[in-house]
Amino acid sequence: MSEPLAERLRPRSLEDYIGQQHLVGEGAVLRKMIDAGRISSFILWGPPGVGKTTLAQIIAKRLETPFYTLSAVTSGVKDVRDVIERAQKGRFFNEASPILFIDEIHRFSKSQQDSLLGAVEKGIVTLIGATTENPSFEVIRPLLSRCQLYVLKSLEKEDLQLLLERAITKDVILSQRKIELKETAAMMRYSGGDARKLLNILELVVESANSEEVVITDEMVEECLQQNPLAYDKDGEMHYDIISAFIKSIRGSDPDAALYWMARMIEGGEDPQFIARRLVISAAEDIGLANPNALLLANAAFDAVMKIGWPEGRIPLAECAVYLATSPKSNSAYMGINQALELVRKTGNQPVPLHLRNAPTKLMEDLGYHDGYKYPHDFAGHFTPQQYMPDELKDERLWHGQHSPTEEKLYERMVNYWGERYK
Repeated sequence: MSEPLAERLRPRSLEDYIGQQHLVGEGAVLRKMIDAGRISSFILWGPPGVGKTTLAQIIAKRLETPFYTLSAVTSGVKDVRDVIERAQKGRFFNEASPILFIDEIHRFSKSQQDSLLGAVEKGIVTLIGATTENPSFEVIRPLLSRCQLYVLKSLEKEDLQLLLERAITKDVILSQRKIELKETAAMMRYSGGDARKLLNILELVVESANSEEVVITDEMVEECLQQNPLAYDKDGEMHYDIISAFIKSIRGSDPDAALYWMARMIEGGEDPQFIARRLVISAAEDIGLANPNALLLANAAFDAVMKIGWPEGRIPLAECAVYLATSPKSNSAYMGINQALELVRKTGNQPVPLHLRNAPTKLMEDLGYHDGYKYPHDFAGHFTPQQYMPDELKDERLWHGQHSPTEEKLYERMVNYWGERYK
């Protein structure tokens, strides 16, 4: 049995590589490193089918360095350590570090990611990770800080058209048949910028034709895919544009669109836990303090999916999606923590005021630790004004209440407590 078309057409050099010119085009940042013959560890973040694995393989071939591959789906901590040990033993003095490519690195647990740290830091291996998930949420900070991050984009229409032309003229099997690309809009639409998905569609359509001459039209593609609705998504992968549309529909208070995009994910074979996780994130980020019950419901929906499984799990997920979409919105907590993180990075490790420090020893007590702290429960209303921020930041404001009935009450309470500081 021959390899799938997508595998047969996998580029073997940068010259054959399609797309991502902002990274690998002449003078681009990654291209410069490759041409120099030395690369540092990095993570490739982008939707499925845009060339993450292919790019890693091309780099390894170009640098003529050993190439090890692990899948986060099937590999454990032991597998990681075994590869690192093999890489360490097989490396010669002054030779470029072997490349360790980890597909779907976002699925690695914290302990699995921790097991990589030492090897990456010491240069035993050069890590190339590939992920469809935001690394800020899925990759531990110590590992992320040791890697460059490169964002890959969905392929443009021109890139996909070039890929189709290459497939029908250069592929050893398809080139033997007379194939005319009369219309390509349907293939483009169904592929969603995913090269692998596009080639899967092309292969399916050609195989379904009963003659040596194949004239591909939009109608032919649509008819073929209706008969094989998941054939163009064999790996059950959904694009970031689908989940993005889903979240933005919730944020934009459109329950109809939220249900539609959820149905697209369900029909495409998406992992229910993936959908549930995004609902929890949306509840905290977009609804927030305007309706704190949203986070409770999102967590309950997540638990329900875990308990009852599929297909019934679609019902609590749909209930949650509609609830979030129809809820009032606030991102004040999300904005507040982002602003706080920015302030910490800008101002460094500010000392904790003495009155806020514990004094478990006599020495600490003599140094003034805890001295002057006012216990709020000793005061009327369980509140008394005192400084909680570091001295240099005492006038900083990070949380700004937004205009929803629930949050207005919280804001009014703060004004009542702190006066001018919150006006």
